[in-house]
Amino acid sequence: MSLLVVGLSHRSAPVSVLERASLNADAQVKLLQDTVAAEPATEAAVLATCNRIELYADVDKFHAGVAELSTLLAQHSGVGLEELTPYLYVHYEDRAVHHLFSVACGLDSMVVGEGQILGQIKDSLARAQDLHSAGRLLNDLFQQALRVGKRAHSETGIDRAGQSLVTFGLEQLAQGGDIQEWARGKTALVIGAGSMSSLAAATLARAGVAEVVVANRTFDRAERLARILMEGDDTDVAARAVPMESVPAELTRADVAVSCTGATGLVLTAEAVAAAAEGRTAVLWADAGEEPDRTAGPDGQRGNLPDTSLGNEDGCPLDLTSVQSTAGFSVLGEAAVAGMAAADLEQHAAWVDNGAVGGGAQRTAGARPGTIDPLDPAPDADAIAALAATAAAVGRIPERRRPEPVEEPPRPQPVLFLLDLAMPRDIDAAVHRLAGVRLVDIESLAEASAGAPMAADVDQVRRIVSDEVAAFGAALRAAHITPTVVALRTMAADVVAGEIARLDGRLPGLDDKHRAEITQTVRRVVDKLLHAPTVRVKQLAAEPGGAGYADALRTLFDLDPETVAAVSRAEDSTTEKNRGSA
Repeated sequence: MSLLVVGLSHRSAPVSVLERASLNADAQVKLLQDTVAAEPATEAAVLATCNRIELYADVDKFHAGVAELSTLLAQHSGVGLEELTPYLYVHYEDRAVHHLFSVACGLDSMVVGEGQILGQIKDSLARAQDLHSAGRLLNDLFQQALRVGKRAHSETGIDRAGQSLVTFGLEQLAQGGDIQEWARGKTALVIGAGSMSSLAAATLARAGVAEVVVANRTFDRAERLARILMEGDDTDVAARAVPMESVPAELTRADVAVSCTGATGLVLTAEAVAAAAEGRTAVLWADAGEEPDRTAGPDGQRGNLPDTSLGNEDGCPLDLTSVQSTAGFSVLGEAAVAGMAAADLEQHAAWVDNGAVGGGAQRTAGARPGTIDPLDPAPDADAIAALAATAAAVGRIPERRRPEPVEEPPRPQPVLFLLDLAMPRDIDAAVHRLAGVRLVDIESLAEASAGAPMAADVDQVRRIVSDEVAAFGAALRAAHITPTVVALRTMAADVVAGEIARLDGRLPGLDDKHRAEITQTVRRVVDKLLHAPTVRVKQLAAEPGGAGYADALRTLFDLDPETVAAVSRAEDSTTEKNRGSA
């Protein structure tokens, strides 16, 4: 066995890198084709989900295989190899089997124990089979992984340790509250009609939403999903399908929206979400780097906050309106007056100190050199020049009066809930800054799940995985020697046939009864001589490190390597034919 897996997941890479490295369906097909065309690999399969991208291959050289698979992942993901390499992990032979079995059981999922990964593994195998990139090794591996995953869910309580990513995301939207209570009566918009979106639609329907609206680029698929929801026995929900161009309009009346498409760009921009929520609440940018709406009050309505600019203060010698519109800040902020002429700086500094410009008094005793003394009737040119130089050097003037705090309205309760399960993201991350909108995406799900406790059943699942890995490895190693054993027995049968033919030449009068008895006797002798060594070599080959026994058997009996390879090809052909007729 030369199984190799190279990949990255939410455990090894930040979501931003996973998002950039995500592979759409076409990219996965091209990656598989290029992998099996590469020299070190003979089989390949891709497992790509919202939080992992893994390339499995049967390789004949480890180091060359790692280099080739890493390069192919970088090429098809669009992330440079140097940038991608620190986040890649590599598993080989038994460790690769252990990894896939753990993934199939949900032990490596973002939400431990979720069962959705089994469907994704099944899809991965089907894709590789359709492209004929999965041979005997990967077919056996992925099918066994599916069986191990099902066993883990049926024999343990791993389901109690976690749930689907959809359910976990909805729990985050409800902020830990009861999903059914939170969802009751809401209108839900589901964007996409794939497996994840379908699961989201069904989960929302069972949770008690009043209506589910399905939008998809292929309208027929949206209609089919809506019809399934309407005909379900366990729900009583209204459902309808709409084309993708209707999403902005539908968003204005939706309470919750779930998006999971294969789009490479954004499906919902921050502007579209803000427009959809604007009629229900004052949507404000909550990020400190954005200018807040100063006319909005604590209740989200306009006109309740005082204006914080200095334009209303008496006696300011500057044109505050023009300064504010140019700089974008209140003139109480230091950046608003940076770069002013020396004379303007003099007037501003004097006014800030509450002094009178040109008042006629003498310089205040103890005034620091290089500053403007508001009591000085005629500030000297050196002081003004020093102040201007300071402003030019540091981008501000040394104000002695700190800006007054700007009163910020509190964020209102969310009126629009968004769940983005796509990779790359469907919904603009800037939506996180919109008041009145709550967005949960893959990145926030990863943060929320990092400290989630695991159930005690996880230990039992780990034991199942370890046992299944040992059994799979033993079966694979035993199967590896089978062509050699078959070739040995074929050679022995040929020797028996040859000797019987020679006997016929020496004893031409031998009747059929005696010839058959002699033939049977010789065959029994050969079988008895070969029985113990062939059984024992299979047992030894099934143990770790037993792959060398096949080579020893070929050497001891001088078996033709091409004969062994022909037996192996014939077995693979029979397996593939049986799989196609199943």
